[in-house]
Amino acid sequence: MGWSSAAARTGGLGSAGAAGYDGETLSPVGSQLLWGDPDPLWAVGDWRPDEIRLVEADAQTRIAVLGLCGASDEQLRIGLLAARGGALRHLTAWPGSYTAVVQVGRRITVCGDLAGARPVFHTPWAGGTAYATAALPLADLVEADLDIAHLAALLAAPDVPAALQDSTPYAGVRRVPPGHALILRTGAAEIAGYEPVASLAVAAPPADPRSAVDAVRDALVEAVRVRLAAPRHVPAVDPGPVPGMGPADRRAARGMPVPGVGADLSGGPASATLALLAAGLPGNPGTLHGHGTGAGERLLAVTFNDLVTGGGEAELERAGAIAANPRLHHVVVTGGEDVLPYAVLDGPLTDEPGAALVTAARHRARLAAGSADHFTGHGARQVLDAHPARLADLLMDRKRRHLVRPVAALAKADGSVTVPARVYAAARRLARTPYRAGIELLADRLLYRRLDEPAGAAGASLAALTWARPGPAARWLTGEALAEVSVRLQSATGRATFGPGQRPGDHRARAALARHAADLRVLEQAAEIRSQRLHAPFLDNQVVRACRALPEALRVRPGARAAVLRTVLEGAGVGELPPGWGAPSHAEASAAARAGLRRAADDLISLFATPLLADAGLIEARVVRKAVRAAAQGAPLPLDGLAHLVSMELWLRRLLTRRGTCWTGTPSRARAVPAGITPQRGLLASGGRAS
Repeated sequence: MGWSSAAARTGGLGSAGAAGYDGETLSPVGSQLLWGDPDPLWAVGDWRPDEIRLVEADAQTRIAVLGLCGASDEQLRIGLLAARGGALRHLTAWPGSYTAVVQVGRRITVCGDLAGARPVFHTPWAGGTAYATAALPLADLVEADLDIAHLAALLAAPDVPAALQDSTPYAGVRRVPPGHALILRTGAAEIAGYEPVASLAVAAPPADPRSAVDAVRDALVEAVRVRLAAPRHVPAVDPGPVPGMGPADRRAARGMPVPGVGADLSGGPASATLALLAAGLPGNPGTLHGHGTGAGERLLAVTFNDLVTGGGEAELERAGAIAANPRLHHVVVTGGEDVLPYAVLDGPLTDEPGAALVTAARHRARLAAGSADHFTGHGARQVLDAHPARLADLLMDRKRRHLVRPVAALAKADGSVTVPARVYAAARRLARTPYRAGIELLADRLLYRRLDEPAGAAGASLAALTWARPGPAARWLTGEALAEVSVRLQSATGRATFGPGQRPGDHRARAALARHAADLRVLEQAAEIRSQRLHAPFLDNQVVRACRALPEALRVRPGARAAVLRTVLEGAGVGELPPGWGAPSHAEASAAARAGLRRAADDLISLFATPLLADAGLIEARVVRKAVRAAAQGAPLPLDGLAHLVSMELWLRRLLTRRGTCWTGTPSRARAVPAGITPQRGLLASGGRAS
């Protein structure tokens, strides 16, 4: 968190903090000062010593790297000197997951990442600009109200950058887009992209599939290696025995992870790839000597087994077969009704709303059995799989023959002989549709509530063959809320919100990756285990870049993700994989969501008796209560849409009932949304609150 002022010095600014509205001294809660005035920088929160690195060329030229970065001090110094001349991209090319902040005189540069998992936020304040890697502290600083239009867009079109723009849930607090950096010059903010933009006029040379997959392997191996090379950490000392509990049970009950390194092992290809890579690299991959069974030799692999819904026997069997590796120590965590989605409706306040709020207890149960440094396979699907809209990209490149295999797979899954013609027509239509026309089409769909979409596997792909589509919760929003999002979309078409080098499939894939990274960030905060770090190597910059270089023709093949990861493992020396490797596994999550909704239906109906979302004019409470009852009875409604509504209602309640602020030395009024939500009057007053 930092601040850039217009003046060379501001009263009270420096090591003691910043001057507030009434002259009081402000500083972030739980912070350590990295450098002082005139443009101070703080590290806020529970940082490990090795996660904060500071390199100086002189008193006015320095770089701070927060997070896990594989660059040496000499590489940081070289990067700092290059950044002094304005070069930025190399600051994002080191292995790991980190945020780099560079100061050159009065110029401050803060680099975001490509995926959006480590975002940067900024807001005008006291004649300058404040910035942070979280939005809530900035909202507290400026006492920001809720941005209701942003919340409406988050529900109506969560995967559409033109709808979300650069806004956040807090009015006046802005987000730096993925792949961009925030540049502050004496308080004035500028956003600059650091990735090269391809041209549509000149086709890029065809990529060699083998070398592209090798690059993915090298990036993944390096991402895992840099985490294994980092210092190992031991959580807080166990305070002592508990009658009837062994050490492992006692640790899990107190929310303490196992010392050392571990990984998820769901049975899917992404988590298994990371677990096998981590276990196979030279050195001691797992726990620390003197802490647990098999210390210093085996990587802790954690598998979650849902005892309520079942259906995961094949994945559990695959996980067990993978865990037969002698360098893996396998732990199966069982979950009952107490960790179903919606079973726990309270928890910590996250920086932003996200659907993970309704499943946080489920993830926390798994992570509590994990390690202090825990690998997850999040992001693999988004960076490796082909979004259906990429079929239009192939048509634009005159590569029609590569459509045969994915279209045939859709026809087989749907069981209809008309699928190939329908998919080809939709892809051709999208290839010929300009971006502006696609956004305007979505604006009209929202305005006139044309929200129905075809069902089935082929239907989902057909619906995805557009520049933009409504979110699953859009059907339950009020007409006023949908109209507000429609206006945002119409206004976005008149601004430069779309890079000229992007095609529809590439655009949709980047948007889906940004949405997933934002949801993962909410999950990390909602399911946080003290002293634990979650690692998602697939979201590292270098891994994202390597995956983006994969040829389209390779991506669209059925089972491409599993095939790429199999090749990655073979290149790393892992050859034997269990039968069924890479089989899709969405049914279990859907069954758990429906079971949790059915069990918690009464609690959810009570939650929407007097909802804050209705006060904000976003929903009519009776409509949502009716939808909850219908879904609990088995109606074919989009469950992820209901999860979005429930999670946003929970987030609003936690935000408005919080105490305190993110700043010390402030009066009680210095917090976000100081006046709460003013109920909307008129049309929504009766419908939004009726029983």
